[in-house]
Amino acid sequence: MTTSDDEPLLVLRAQYGDREALELLLRGIQPSLLRYLRGLVGTDESADLLQEVLVLVYRKLRWLDNPAVFRHWAFRIATRAAFRHLRKRRRLPVNVGEDALEHVAEPSSPPVDDTTLRRMLGAVSPASRAVLALHFQEEMTLVEVATVLEIPVGTVRSRLAYGLSTLRKLLADKDKP
Repeated sequence: MTTSDDEPLLVLRAQYGDREALELLLRGIQPSLLRYLRGLVGTDESADLLQEVLVLVYRKLRWLDNPAVFRHWAFRIATRAAFRHLRKRRRLPVNVGEDALEHVAEPSSPPVDDTTLRRMLGAVSPASRAVLALHFQEEMTLVEVATVLEIPVGTVRSRLAYGLSTLRKLLADKDKP
């Protein structure tokens, strides 16, 4: 695995055709991108979307002017791909059986497990989910999140506040008998 200090050098080497550098670069960012995409589109579709994102990163890498911003640039590509995927999915009709709805409606006894948290995050808008994932999972500052998503810092703050407010409400509702 590469560190973020190694990334600019690997980017330059990959831009000049070094296949090993490209593989190290993509392998180094893959776990973070997968975790981020799981938060946005769900576990079932994230692996396929990750492959699409990695191909896009590979194809567009030669046009990256500043190797120091590689990680943020890759997350921007992942964000755009995830939002495109969510728009397509929203247009498709979804058939949900009754037993699936019963499973979702069941309260969980543990405080909040990963499955419950993912379900709760599903109730948050994709825009707020992206901000929550970049800020808390990827530990980016609000300015870095704004750069990745190409939105003003004020918008990042409001989406973060909205997402946290929604999660708090869902947690409060979960605890009600």
